Amino acid sequence: MQEQIKKKKRKNMSSFRIIILSFFSLIMVGTLLLMLPISSRERVFTPFADALFTATSATCVTGLIVRDTATYWSFFGQAVIITLIQIGGMGVITIGLTIMRASGMKIGLWHRSMMKESVSAHTVGGMVRYSGFIIKTSLLIELIGAALMFPVFCRDFGVLKGIWYSFFHSISAFCNAGFDLLGVRGQFSSLTTYGSNIYLNTIIMLLIIAGGIGFLVWGDLKTNLFRFKRYSLQTKVVLITTLFLIVVPAIYFFFCEYGNLNMSDRILSSFFQSVTTRTAGFNSTDLTQMSESGIAVMIILMLIGGSPGSTAGGMKTVTIAVLFLAAVAVFGRKKDIQTFKRRIADDAVRNAGAILFMYFALCFVSAVVISQVEHIPLLTCMFETSSGVGTVGLTLGITTKLGLMSRIILMVLMFFGRVGGLTLIYAALPSSGNTKSRLPLEKISIG
Repeated sequence: MQEQIKKKKRKNMSSFRIIILSFFSLIMVGTLLLMLPISSRERVFTPFADALFTATSATCVTGLIVRDTATYWSFFGQAVIITLIQIGGMGVITIGLTIMRASGMKIGLWHRSMMKESVSAHTVGGMVRYSGFIIKTSLLIELIGAALMFPVFCRDFGVLKGIWYSFFHSISAFCNAGFDLLGVRGQFSSLTTYGSNIYLNTIIMLLIIAGGIGFLVWGDLKTNLFRFKRYSLQTKVVLITTLFLIVVPAIYFFFCEYGNLNMSDRILSSFFQSVTTRTAGFNSTDLTQMSESGIAVMIILMLIGGSPGSTAGGMKTVTIAVLFLAAVAVFGRKKDIQTFKRRIADDAVRNAGAILFMYFALCFVSAVVISQVEHIPLLTCMFETSSGVGTVGLTLGITTKLGLMSRIILMVLMFFGRVGGLTLIYAALPSSGNTKSRLPLEKISIG
């Protein structure tokens, strides 16, 4: 009887609701820990609103902060933040499934289904093994990144701090979080003091890209190595789209935004800005000096974000690629959407369109509300809201000046961006069920 009750509860608690609940629970635990005096350098209680905002930003791997990470939080507080980033980046469900596996607990179809939805996989097959692959890949890449950054931070901060700074920034970069400990050189300065350091900037860019392309792609790369023709359609689309979104914006930044820098800094800053804008949140230059056109380009990049099943947020590269291919098919008067000798399903286009609408609507409406409440220019507010919903963490310097209502809006946007728009919709709305009956068709004019 009890087993039947458990099964009924599981049926009512969908995978989407479990994912939302797990992220929310992690945020609340992080909030309580960050409120403790041991978490702050001054050993004082941190206000609930500040702790909640920081925990939400860390868990949702965003990077927007109201307290400078290096100067306000103690070592314990920084450890809590980086732990939230690590769990939030790899996924709460992934960590939970790995712990269950290690403890010898039975992992059923319900757990595998949750894992499938959490990492945007296509089937439930191999989910237990895949969770282990995610953990191992993440830790290996982060360890390599930390080892490569250690010489720089060891030289500047000593051995012990060098080790801590290396691991913190490696995890933050791979998880596309954007949190940093470089406020000791100037509060909220991010990587601006290392803006000309080609070595460090390159490592961080590679970590951001590695975390942003997605674990499904890493699995494909592991299986097929450099044999491009054998890659799945998703891997091909992700790699091509990612390359395009790195190179083309970098060309724009080079010619239109960084003309005042010398050639090496100009190239480095252009590529770094192109990479970090799509959900990473680090900045190596003063963003307030960007033109309005540059800010608009960055807003678009922040909304696009990384790839499905990655540590990044945003609408995702595949979403934009599918909509672009749909437009190409319409322009060419083709019935099917095709690429790499494969046909893309119609429901993928519908989902992509819905996601695009949700992100732009949320970004714009939230920006309008914040602009009216705070009396800040709309473009600046759109930059902030796109940074929140895209889980980026870049800001034009207004985050710390916002009131409670505006911060709540940003927290909701960050949560939405990390959990996923469709996940929230599916969790909130009941399934209509499968039905073979269809309403009469009537055509309407488009365009």
